[in-house]
Order: sequence, then C-alpha cells, then structure tokens
Amino acid sequence: MFDIVRGLHILAVIAWMAGLLFLPRLYAYDAEQTDKAEPLRSEMRGLLRVWQTRLMKIILRPAMLLSWIFGVWMIVLHVQGQGWPFFAQPWMIAKLAGVAALTVWHEYLGIELKRVQAGISTRSGKFWRMTNEIPFVIAVVMVLSVTTEWTFG
Repeated sequence: MFDIVRGLHILAVIAWMAGLLFLPRLYAYDAEQTDKAEPLRSEMRGLLRVWQTRLMKIILRPAMLLSWIFGVWMIVLHVQGQGWPFFAQPWMIAKLAGVAALTVWHEYLGIELKRVQAGISTRSGKFWRMTNEIPFVIAVVMVLSVTTEWTFG
C-alpha cells in the first residue's frame, strides 16, 4: 500500500509544482500588459486572468490538497510500521519545512490572484520572474533530503 500512496503523492506533487512554477509567469505577463495599447491590453489581460483562475482552481488547489492527503497518509503508514523516530531526523524536518514553505507560497499566490484580478497588484513582471524559481529551489532541497535521508554525524 505504501508504494501506491507514494506514487500518487509524487504525481500530485508534480501537478502542484507545475502550477506553482507557471502561475507567477502568468502574473508576470499580466503585469507587463500595462505598456500595451488598447484594445490588445484588455483582451490579453482578460485571457491571462481566465488562465490564472483556472490554474488555481483546477490544478493548484486540488494538487496541493492531494499532495497533503497522500503525504499524511504516508506518514500514518510509516508510523504504523516503524514508529515516530523518523520525525526527528534532519531530512524529515527539512522535508516538512519545505512542505510548509510551499504551502505558504501557494497561499501567497492565492492572495495575489485576488489582487491581480482586482487590478490592484503592485508587483512587477520583474518581481514575478525573480520569484518564479522559489518553488523549484525548495523542491530540490526536499527531494534530496528524502532520497538521501541525510543526518548529522
């Protein structure tokens, strides 16, 4: 059962990461429409905002929820088989810190979605391009932590 749950968790995380990497790029494109002439600016912003909303509702939110569900399920299965000591391992602490960081970033993107949709976002295209890789850097740390199960000493 553990391997099936782990596989489903990995698939959910792939979908979540794809959305976390793509949504800031859509925000960047949206922010860069300010310099465009009408009616192209309004038409493009309308399309971008539909894509932003769909990405959040259809991919990001469900993928995050499934990632959490399958992740917690794996923890339960792990605890049933080996107990709680793995929670104190540095690699697991790094993984859980990464999950928390990705969840906070996801929520920030959701808050910013409302601001972008309302036309009151103050973030520039440059900001979104600079922060676009944050989830990937976090994922690198998480994946290497889990695959190596590193410890101190």
